[in-house]
Amino acid sequence: MARFSPLEWPVMRQLRTGDKLGRGPAVESPKTKSMQARTSTADSVVQSVCPFCAVGCGQKVFVKDGRVTQIEGDPDSPISRGRLCPKGASSEQLVNSPLRQTTVRYRAPYATEWQDLDRDTAIDMIADRFVKARRDHWQDVDAHGRPLHRTMGIASLGGATLDNEENYLIKKLFTAAGAIQIENQARI
Repeated sequence: MARFSPLEWPVMRQLRTGDKLGRGPAVESPKTKSMQARTSTADSVVQSVCPFCAVGCGQKVFVKDGRVTQIEGDPDSPISRGRLCPKGASSEQLVNSPLRQTTVRYRAPYATEWQDLDRDTAIDMIADRFVKARRDHWQDVDAHGRPLHRTMGIASLGGATLDNEENYLIKKLFTAAGAIQIENQARI
């Protein structure tokens, strides 16, 4: 271990470097000088939008070796100007959580265990049930013969992790299918 020289005391460094207020390099320790931002080693930086609500705060996603390493507010965003709420600031944990489900899980009626399904099978099951519910609960006219053209067998409840574009597409899909019970968690 090298001996500490009195010439390296912060006060002496202030006098040597002309840093009169002691707010610059004179007060940096060797450890501080060797530190670097965790975002400086990223392979790429991708602009994104926070997934938690419909505000649309801008985010910078830092990627290294194909893995998200950090997510920060995007100062170029006219909406959030680099700021994120606590939920937006925790986006990296959402992406990298070991508890995150990355497969389609299905529990059959009356079953006690979950099973993994491939994506195509799950999409086919959902589509079949969607079409059947629409067909079985379709209402063409009411009791007085007035046209309805709706289904009461389908409803949608959007969540806070959907962005504006996803909510727009969901609204269009369910309206085109004849559903009238379309709601979002943000309004409840």
